Amino acid sequence: MVKLGKKIDFKKIFSILEKTHHPTMLEILKEYTPFQLLVATLLSARTKDSRLIPIVQKLFQEYPHPEDFIKIPLPVLEQKLYTVGFYRMKAKNVKKLSQIVVEKYHGQIPNTFSELTSLPGVGRKTANCILACVFHQAAIGVDTHVHRISNRLGWVKTKSPEETEEELKKLVPQVFWVKVNNLLVDHGQRICQPLKPRCGECSIREYCVFGKSLVH
Repeated sequence: MVKLGKKIDFKKIFSILEKTHHPTMLEILKEYTPFQLLVATLLSARTKDSRLIPIVQKLFQEYPHPEDFIKIPLPVLEQKLYTVGFYRMKAKNVKKLSQIVVEKYHGQIPNTFSELTSLPGVGRKTANCILACVFHQAAIGVDTHVHRISNRLGWVKTKSPEETEEELKKLVPQVFWVKVNNLLVDHGQRICQPLKPRCGECSIREYCVFGKSLVH
């Protein structure tokens, strides 16, 4: 980890990442409805953005509202999500979630962490991403990319995304929370990859414990 007492210049690091940032799924789909963004984020687990985005774009053309997902037969929805990871479970969760959104929330998705995580298939990462990107609340969505990069940078020393989320909340100034997911997810997809990180192309290598350790 970064040595105790050493101040991390988050403003500088995030400004560097912003210069070469490529929009993530939630940014590309930002004009979609809160319900659609929630469903897309739920479906995104274990599935690459490049694969998922055209699927959900086509899906929401046919089924734009939660009421539409209630009506669609489960086998039909499964077929439409066939190339998405864990498509059967996700299809069931989308239908259950849609039912609850219509019956309990009158077609609108809730805007609190506890209510969002009570919905089928909605975990901490999905809830926090929606709070940050849709409702513009201070939240940090931690997926495998954010977890991996935060550890490589030396910001945290954690074993799970849940631990990383809690540590980042203590470390990162709240004004930057909404930037964490979008910037680190894109960086993780293109540069700081799991097995073969492209450290030679990394714009923030000088701030990275892992990256600097590779310099001889």
